[in-house]
Amino acid sequence: MAAPCDWQTVRKTVKERGQYLLEAGIWSDCRFIVGTEPHQQVFEGHKLFLAMSSPVFEAMFYGGMPEKDPIAILDVQPDAFRALLEYIYTDRINLSSFDQACELCYGAKKYMLPHLVEECTKYLWSDLYPKNACRAYEFAKLFEEPVLMEKCLNIICNQTVEVLSESSFDDVEFSTILTVFDQESLNINSELDLFNAITRYANRHSQSSGAKVPRLDGIGSSTSNTEGNTRYPTFKDAIMKIRFLTLTPKAFAEGPASSTLLTESEKFAILMNISSSSATVPMPSGFSTSRQHRQKKSSTMNQRNDPMYNSLYMGNPAMDTSRTSMIQYQPGMNVFSEEGSNENSNKYYCTREMLRVTECMNTSVLDCAVTFTCDKNICVFGIQVPAQTIIEEDRQVAVGASYAELLYAHLLDADGSRLTYTHFTSRVNYRSLINISFNRPIYIQKNKVYKVGVVLHKMGWYTIGTYTLQSTCNGVVFTFGQGQNCDSVRDGLIRSIIFSVPSSNQNNMSNCSVCAIPGVPV
Repeated sequence: MAAPCDWQTVRKTVKERGQYLLEAGIWSDCRFIVGTEPHQQVFEGHKLFLAMSSPVFEAMFYGGMPEKDPIAILDVQPDAFRALLEYIYTDRINLSSFDQACELCYGAKKYMLPHLVEECTKYLWSDLYPKNACRAYEFAKLFEEPVLMEKCLNIICNQTVEVLSESSFDDVEFSTILTVFDQESLNINSELDLFNAITRYANRHSQSSGAKVPRLDGIGSSTSNTEGNTRYPTFKDAIMKIRFLTLTPKAFAEGPASSTLLTESEKFAILMNISSSSATVPMPSGFSTSRQHRQKKSSTMNQRNDPMYNSLYMGNPAMDTSRTSMIQYQPGMNVFSEEGSNENSNKYYCTREMLRVTECMNTSVLDCAVTFTCDKNICVFGIQVPAQTIIEEDRQVAVGASYAELLYAHLLDADGSRLTYTHFTSRVNYRSLINISFNRPIYIQKNKVYKVGVVLHKMGWYTIGTYTLQSTCNGVVFTFGQGQNCDSVRDGLIRSIIFSVPSSNQNNMSNCSVCAIPGVPV
């Protein structure tokens, strides 16, 4: 597009000139294909503008392994990406709906724009209602926003009847159902409110051919690890959390006793125990034996008067809610190149020695993690995980076939504080190994416990394994499973740790340093 002559002279501010560059597309030197078919859109951008605002874009365009043009971004909605570009070019933030704020916050997290994350989070805080509290909780849980999670749980516990009656409750993740049913304080009339909600949820998803929730009987929803003792939750897991013993015999007989969600023997045993606390028939295995009614909270948190909210958001406007500002690097450190003249730029793969191989089916979201220590100071760049093996059970794929992978990976310290993370979305080949690079490499101190994890969002089969507890690479000894029970499903997808060895392997921060944030453990 040809620009009018001297267009710069009539635009007084940088944001006005940035807005014109974004809209006109002149001098653009990169393109993005955003979203999925049939709603994909192409955006043009300017590498310098993008890299000035985002360290992820800086690595993407000016790192050791620059991305090829056009760049596919499948996990961000076009409208959210347009809003993200508008923020980068003009500092303008236009939030008009809860859904938009969620989508924009996802993009801001992915490209490490902490001020935009903060504004989106504050908007979500101010726009919470029973209709969206569960979805906001899931969003906050995924992106590790504890203040927002607490606020959502307060709304869920204080306005439980309204939350359960909303049609949106039928679409929440099953893990959220279990969290709600676990709460000691719920503002419900009786446990029948919970039973009616899970009945509606079960009917909806049992009739949906594409449901991502488990069936009541667990058929098709469970899978075993190499020990043969791992399964996915079922509807029965939620039902067992209901405090049936707080009901009257009449209320139980007219409600749950007529439901197909309970077996005849379970109905009989529950009714006997409701009728008499000294019944000779025990409660069904795993069912709640509590006779205490849930507590009711008397008041809700008010964001304007809540000290936690004020200290985290209002009193510290520069706070980086993504917590990635904890790591700083000295000028001249080449952290993105695979090879280089100095030792810091060489990457090594500590590949865990596999003892036994099996496969695991991801039906919705699969969270895998492993703790580790090493005997030398190192810098961790990322991890290596296996791609899917097959699309469906007993269905093979052609050699060289690919699919769009979507996952989230992070590195935590011993206290559970997140040190770095990344959102990975790209086409990968089946039966391959995927290299996942964190947004920033992290300095790891010897003999300290760290935890590396990955959350898979694509349904399909993955290769897992059991491994030896120690692996050695380039003179560094890694010890895995520190401080946790070894579980092959939980840690079996972490194949390798990608790292480098500092030239001066002393206990100092000459190349990488952790900057403490007041009140935040590091």
